[in-house]
Parts: sequence; structure tokens; C-alpha cells
Amino acid sequence: MTHSLLSPTATLLVGSLRAAIARGGDDAAVAARVSRTLEGHLTDPFLLSAAQREPDPNAYRQHVLHVEPDGTFSVVALVWLPGQETCIHDHVSWCVVGTYVGEEEETTYRLRGDRLIPLRFTKTPEGVASYLVPPGDIHKVCNNSSSVAISIHVYGADVSVLGTSIRRRYDQLVIGR
Repeated sequence: MTHSLLSPTATLLVGSLRAAIARGGDDAAVAARVSRTLEGHLTDPFLLSAAQREPDPNAYRQHVLHVEPDGTFSVVALVWLPGQETCIHDHVSWCVVGTYVGEEEETTYRLRGDRLIPLRFTKTPEGVASYLVPPGDIHKVCNNSSSVAISIHVYGADVSVLGTSIRRRYDQLVIGR
């Protein structure tokens, strides 16, 4: 299924992402290139429409912006109200995240037996992108600020077919050292 709700400036972003992904390479190389590409578009005030900036009072809200016709990548905007967060999870593919508005906090983990070991805590301000590549992409994201945060996510998967980019949730595991 092809899905695309793009502003003219978002159309430019998708074209740039398409070119970055087409250059190929292993997942880490592709994700790094996509991260640099996305970062170059995060300061564009016209990237998202007003509707694509709308939050949900109950949980972070996902707006699917584009799914590449061949399913190679998807672009999603996530809108976070203060205090909203994901569960601890990993992904089916590489994942690039760029903070468009506000600031996000991310904690990455390593699975050891039946426990998750916190590895790194990062605050990502507006205009900055980062990436994760499986395996080793277990993480949790939250908005601990007092204002709305919006992030642009690019996944190396077709979220319209899968319904999500999440491979596994780690809610049941004990967090500790």
C-alpha cells in the first residue's frame, strides 16, 4: 500500500531520503546517511501541516507521512505531550529519529538474561537526529519537558503493512544492573 500525505517541503525530504537510501550499503551505513539527510530538513517550519502536529491526550500520536511504494522506508511524525513515553522496545529495521520541535529523552538498554541493563541516557534537542540499528536497538523514548515535542522517524520498513515498526516490547523484564 502506498501512503503519502506530504507538504511541498516534505516532498523534498522524501526525495532526499530516497536518494540516501538508494546509495545502499549495510544497515548502519544507510541509517547514518538517512540521519544526516533528515537533520538537514528538521529546521523547515513548513515540513508538517497543522493536522500532522496534533497530539493525543492519552498517548503519543503517530502520523504516517509517507510510505515508499516499494516498502523500503516509511516516514512518520510522532507528537508527544509532556510526560508521554513509549514502552521499552526494539524495531524490525533501522530507525532514524530527528527532533523537530522540543526535546526528547531516550534511554538505551542491553538485554542480559532476563534483565535490561541501562546503557545510555540522551537528550535530543530540536534539529538533531540519531539512529539505531538492530540488534542492539532496545530503547525507550519520552517527553519529560513541559511542552509538546514532535519527532520525525524514518524506518527501513513499510509501516502500512506491518502496522508498527516495533518488533518486541520489553515491558515484562526487570531493569537493573
